[in-house]
Amino acid sequence: MVVSLAALLQGCSSTPIDPTAGWSPTKIYDEARDEMNSAGYEKAISLFDKLEGRAAGTPLAQQAQLEKAYAHYKNGERSQAVAVLDRFMRLHPASPAIDYALYLKGLINFNDNLGFLSSVIQQDLSERDQKAAKTAFESFKDLVTRFPDSKYAPESRQRMTYIVNALAQYEVHVARYYYSRGAYVAAIGRAQTTVTEYRNVPAVEEALSLMVKSYDALGLVQLRDDTRRVLDKNYPNSKFFAQEGNASTATWWKFW
Repeated sequence: MVVSLAALLQGCSSTPIDPTAGWSPTKIYDEARDEMNSAGYEKAISLFDKLEGRAAGTPLAQQAQLEKAYAHYKNGERSQAVAVLDRFMRLHPASPAIDYALYLKGLINFNDNLGFLSSVIQQDLSERDQKAAKTAFESFKDLVTRFPDSKYAPESRQRMTYIVNALAQYEVHVARYYYSRGAYVAAIGRAQTTVTEYRNVPAVEEALSLMVKSYDALGLVQLRDDTRRVLDKNYPNSKFFAQEGNASTATWWKFW
């Protein structure tokens, strides 16, 4: 009995002490916010976890979920942040903070996966996963559709425009890459994707120009001439068309 009691006491003595045991939910929230402000994201996440449990069923618990998602995001844990936001929206579909949750989810995917679209890639190109970029667009679109007067709506609309333009420009960049290596059919395919899926964006002009050049290289005269008419009609002062000169010999596509 003595040995058993000693072992039990030893086990109890090794149990971690919870410093927040006597704290009120408000104190936990304040401490978590202090950690956030000092970039102590891991500690903040732990505190928000405790707060979510102790203040369950209250607006403060909902706030803790949103704050925890943001802390995960700032800590570079984007998948965890999105998971927390998805759970929040599933559990609280009528929350007045749904617009913020959608905005934050869009922002996370936007920053995580659009970096490669913001500048010209200098490496050999292959297929890139655009799922997150499109997921970001859908989050922003959902926000502006459901909450057109939200304070996050104007910025969301701007980001939607950027995403569409960036994705279209990326398709053109891939088409240009294929063209430079003589893969004319592949170049036409990517350029056509830009024309059909991303209408009324600046990248369409170059996409049409690449199609003209590729059709010419393949000897498809009728398709080349038809595409040139479309280019001329929609972009009569196109810099690509103006620089083209002789379509079979010019290097107008090398514009940088």
